[in-house]
Amino acid sequence: MKQIRLIVLLSLVTIVSFSHSQTPTAEAKITSPDLNLVLESMERVEQHNPARSRPYEVMRQYKAFRGDDKQPTSEITAQMSFTPPSRTTFKIIQASGNPRGEKIVRNLLEQETEPGTGGLNRDISRTNYEFVFLRQEKFGLIPEYVLHIVPKRKEKGLILGQIWVDAKTFRIRRIEGVPARSPSIWIKDIHITLQYAEVNEMWICVSLDAIATVRLLGRYTLAALYVGVRNPASAAPSP
Repeated sequence: MKQIRLIVLLSLVTIVSFSHSQTPTAEAKITSPDLNLVLESMERVEQHNPARSRPYEVMRQYKAFRGDDKQPTSEITAQMSFTPPSRTTFKIIQASGNPRGEKIVRNLLEQETEPGTGGLNRDISRTNYEFVFLRQEKFGLIPEYVLHIVPKRKEKGLILGQIWVDAKTFRIRRIEGVPARSPSIWIKDIHITLQYAEVNEMWICVSLDAIATVRLLGRYTLAALYVGVRNPASAAPSP
């Protein structure tokens, strides 16, 4: 009888332990957020972004690499100027090395500053895109929603790919994908990654990486970093 009781007791302990071990697995499952609420919050935060209402200038430094070269074949410095509500212009301040790099940068900047078709903007919003929730990730300790974005129009400036949205602030931290329409007949198979951060209380793009195949010339990699943001009335760019 003692042996039987011992067997029964061990069986009960095993069953209880097994049921407890299954609980964390069930709790670990992440349910999809309400996509409409995420998009509403994301659009509302962007509408209140000071970068939409405050004039500013951004200085960017571009480096172009051909193939697997470790050293850039050309370096370009460009100044971007934003005037509310939606006017953006650029000018090349300095260029050195292979002129092909400057041409690639010029093509990308022309696409970035070209007004939207029919007066439409190019915001990451439901006006311009369809969205699908993919998964949740973490940027360090910061939870993020990863969404698939599909342009509603085949227009320059729109991107087919993914966005990473801060699950707490609903700011877009990263955009990655391919243009809905190529910026130039000379550029194909281009893949773009944009990183965003807060600068002078504005949420703006602070880095760009692009890999593209240039017709007749092969693969190029383009890397760009901002080197200063300022108000046009100020004397010097802020670090």
